[in-house]
Amino acid sequence: MKRIFNRLSSRFGAVALGGAVALAGSALAFSQKPKAEDFNAPPVDERPLTREVGGHNSFAPVVKRVAPGVVKVFTTTKVHNTSFNGPTGDMDDLFRRFFGDSYQGRMTPRRNGEMPRQQGIGSGVIATKDGYILTNNHVVDGADEVKVALQDGREFTAKVIGRDPKTDIAVIKIDAKDLPAVPMADSEKVEVGDVVLAIGNPFGIGQTVTTGIVSATGRAGAVGLDYEDFIQTDAAINPGNSGGALVDAEGRLIGINTAILSRSGGNQGIGFAIPANLARDVMESLVKDGHVTRGYLGVMIQDVTPKLAKEFKLKEAQGALVGDVTPKSPAERAGLQSGDLILNYNGKKVTDSQHLKLEVARTQPGEKVPVKILRDGETKTVEVTVRELPGTEHLAKNDKRDAEDTGTLNGVTVADLDGGARQQFEIPGQVKGVVVTDVDQNSAAAEAGLKPGDVILEINRKPVRTAEEAVKLTEKGTDKTTLLRVWRDGGSRFVVVDESNVG
Repeated sequence: MKRIFNRLSSRFGAVALGGAVALAGSALAFSQKPKAEDFNAPPVDERPLTREVGGHNSFAPVVKRVAPGVVKVFTTTKVHNTSFNGPTGDMDDLFRRFFGDSYQGRMTPRRNGEMPRQQGIGSGVIATKDGYILTNNHVVDGADEVKVALQDGREFTAKVIGRDPKTDIAVIKIDAKDLPAVPMADSEKVEVGDVVLAIGNPFGIGQTVTTGIVSATGRAGAVGLDYEDFIQTDAAINPGNSGGALVDAEGRLIGINTAILSRSGGNQGIGFAIPANLARDVMESLVKDGHVTRGYLGVMIQDVTPKLAKEFKLKEAQGALVGDVTPKSPAERAGLQSGDLILNYNGKKVTDSQHLKLEVARTQPGEKVPVKILRDGETKTVEVTVRELPGTEHLAKNDKRDAEDTGTLNGVTVADLDGGARQQFEIPGQVKGVVVTDVDQNSAAAEAGLKPGDVILEINRKPVRTAEEAVKLTEKGTDKTTLLRVWRDGGSRFVVVDESNVG
């Protein structure tokens, strides 16, 4: 079994090229994980789309090729709050922003005091012939069971390979061969005005295809994720389409449908899809590494406004302006300074601060990258050795137990209790400890009632102040019963996590 506490140093640190996630939840894990070395990322069809003037008489041939590769994803989740009687106002807001499992959720009756369950419906896209499927993190987040239904009627229980809340991407796997994988296009070549098809399972009524055009690209700030580079479309997208396919007129995947902006909860012509290139990168990291590794520069940046462009004597408002440089960061070591204007990163023109953030995140730690800057009216190029983003989230996985693993609190992820975590989970300043960010729903910790937002004050009666201390207090234990003192809802309580019967 992998290391129990996956440390998050600072999820909300002072870096403009990284930060917190809007939707965070429990990790999913299953007993068996496919071998990462056997995974080959799906190829990319880099041919540009044929853009001929004139309409299509029918998209039926395209739909026939692609539709079998778009699946129905349905989940079952135990509801721990038995007093739940229906959606709240806050949940309704969530329905309007994110859709699928949340919107379609329904309660099954309780019998003989059994814990009620909530069921949800979303969509997914078959990425490889051997069963790797792309979907949204919010579709499977917190689910106790995930199932997949193919167009031919077959159903499979899926394993959650990994989740990335920062992009809202999740990868699940079914045990099947020769599946109808959807070919991927180079999403960077998508242009506004391109015809697109959206395929998914809206409202759980069955697979549905809608058409429209690309309304915009590079949309950020629409949903609240850390890494947003959405393709915007007016193709009708509704609750249940989450995780479904957005394909071009040739039937190639260009995006994973993720969110809508709506005042009614239904389609109003503004939908967002995660670009296929980003989804593919995240999938490859989740399968091979178990988490997403992102690059880190260490600068606070801002967009260049027309007024700033005039002050810097620029012909157009472009680039990313450095407001501050984090001490001992890659940027400081490379000589970047406050007031520098970053014009080009790793051979690519920097259009704005969001574009730079995404490019830095995609850079492998340890890679040396040329950065072209404007300083005092002169351009120069510096070389930056990118590091791994502090606070990169390593979600716990409940894999096969290693015989040499004597750690405790398996399936629990914690973070240092910084200002960002306090704000997200509404934790007062006087509370000292480490915050729980994720709990594997199949773990003994979850059974004991531990949940995200809890603050662990003590482990076996020893105070804990940092995630590193928490790791040390749990990695060498021989007794598989752990006593925790936890802060929650304005007070502290004791929680016993018994892993003695965990196989």
